[in-house]
Amino acid sequence: MEKIGVIDLGSNSARLVIVNLFADGYFMVVDELKESVRLGQDMERDGFLKPARVAETIKTLKMFHKLCDMSGVTRIIAVATAAVRRAKNQRSFLDEIQASCGIKIHVLSSEEEAVLVYRGVINSMDVPKGLILEIGGGATKIVYYNRRNMLNYASLPFGAVTLTGLFSGDGLKPEEQAAKIEEFFTEHLKQVEWLSEIDPDTQMIGVGGSFRNLFKITKMVKKYPLDNVHNYKMQAEDFTPVYDMIKVLDLDKKKKIKGLSAQRADILPAALAEINAFIKYMHFDSFTLSGAGLREGIMINQALPMTVEKPINDVLGYSLMTLVKYYGCDEKHVEHVVNLSIQLFKQLRVLHKFPRQCLKILKVAAMLHDCGMRIKYYNHQRHSWYMILNSTLYGVSHRDVVLAAFTACCHKKEDVNAYDWARYRDLVGEEDLEIVKKLGVILRIAESMDRAHAGTIKSINCDILGDSVIMKTEVEGDASLEIRDAMTASGEFRKFFHKNLEIL
Repeated sequence: MEKIGVIDLGSNSARLVIVNLFADGYFMVVDELKESVRLGQDMERDGFLKPARVAETIKTLKMFHKLCDMSGVTRIIAVATAAVRRAKNQRSFLDEIQASCGIKIHVLSSEEEAVLVYRGVINSMDVPKGLILEIGGGATKIVYYNRRNMLNYASLPFGAVTLTGLFSGDGLKPEEQAAKIEEFFTEHLKQVEWLSEIDPDTQMIGVGGSFRNLFKITKMVKKYPLDNVHNYKMQAEDFTPVYDMIKVLDLDKKKKIKGLSAQRADILPAALAEINAFIKYMHFDSFTLSGAGLREGIMINQALPMTVEKPINDVLGYSLMTLVKYYGCDEKHVEHVVNLSIQLFKQLRVLHKFPRQCLKILKVAAMLHDCGMRIKYYNHQRHSWYMILNSTLYGVSHRDVVLAAFTACCHKKEDVNAYDWARYRDLVGEEDLEIVKKLGVILRIAESMDRAHAGTIKSINCDILGDSVIMKTEVEGDASLEIRDAMTASGEFRKFFHKNLEIL
């Protein structure tokens, strides 16, 4: 295992992410440090990085280097974006950083930055056709992809920090500044000719700190039950009231908004104005937030060099396998339980009548059903429930994550707490309980059929005869333990499938 540090030096903030790279192509973030350095502030006047901003950046990078040293990092990958890219004193700044901090920074071109953002998104989301809007401090990037191929990109030379600086004068009220930014951004969008060629079923994807902050505010307002920004889908009708509330406030009042970072309070209105203009111009009625962007693009490329040429084929499978390895699950047992669960799901379809989408829910639950044992064995299904809900899972919706967590919680017994279920009522309904409980029984039987973790039961063939389901097992060796354990689910099987269970 190798430990690396990834430094992203943006126009607004500097961020260090420490990552464990596993030998077989997986990675896990193990530490993070972020500082608001405002490197791009006041650059629009003469194009130079200001001494005070440079000094703050050097101080921050020295802290980053110290944390890397103490954490056992063997390699640092440092990149800089718009502010440094455009700075007239770029060379002297980079030389000073290397001399004082011992860090060599690679300044990304506009295309390199767009490609890394695209790779972060395409390797973490199951969205076949997307238009990415990434709002940085000093630049705004728009990336269009279809069928997992990047087709076009545009890099506009302004972001939340620079737009705030450009429109903060002239005695304009906050809402007037927002209107001016919308108008300014819209005029630049009109100059991106290929935007008119976007397919109508393309989904908008939002990337960057402003989108993450928008999620935090929305979570507070709506009392949203999950903390994971990745794959959160926001309706335009929910975005508009948040924007309308924030754009009229002065800075002191904005800093008091729950969920809004005080360090971002002054520049968030400019970012929201960009989002609003983009939604209107492109006629989007919703957008999905991505927690993965440039830094994740770098991490994935480091863990899996082949992604430089071709994106990950199975985003969800890769994400699940990362967690299986990180949580120390028995990989052969996990694979066997997944296979048996899929066999049961398909052979019992005439009884449960669930759509194919439910197979994804079952797969997540089956892959991570034992992860709670990382905490302790007893009641580990409850720990698995919590860990699934709080893990970053790629390629799966928030609703499916919730259903998978409750399904995993039922792999030892029917274990759906009414209070816990009610907390997620914005994502699931009472009709979803049937899905959870039936999938839970399927998972319980599949898990029991590998009770000794020996792979004794190779396959299952189900016959539905009258009021009974007869499961015929193909075995190698003595499967009496597995069959006996699986039969303990017969009562719940009868309760939810209305059939008696026999296992041969």
